[in-house]
Amino acid sequence: MAKKVMIFDDDKTILSIFSIVLESSGYIVEISETSHDIIERLEEAMPDVIIMDNWIPDIGGIEATKLVKSNAKFKEIPVVYCSANSDIASLAAQAGAEAYLPKPFDLEDLEKTIEALV
Repeated sequence: MAKKVMIFDDDKTILSIFSIVLESSGYIVEISETSHDIIERLEEAMPDVIIMDNWIPDIGGIEATKLVKSNAKFKEIPVVYCSANSDIASLAAQAGAEAYLPKPFDLEDLEKTIEALV
């Protein structure tokens, strides 16, 4: 069965690139441009992996990831933290994410990171 990736990013171009690359690798992709309803969105989608942007409106990637990790139902879902910040490793650690991808990202790195987590 195909694995599902949920992407939270407010950049439509990034969402589109992620979607094309991951769908062509056989994943089902769900997207959201905001994080205020993250728990409801996860309830609906029940993804195998989450890609989280640092600057996602309304609460930001760190808070959104902490919400996921503090929820018993979703805390086991791996989160890939995505950011153009130079201190992405510490942001990802602060958020509690399992992995991170610096922007701009290499498409191969994206695929390998997701593959490793599913």
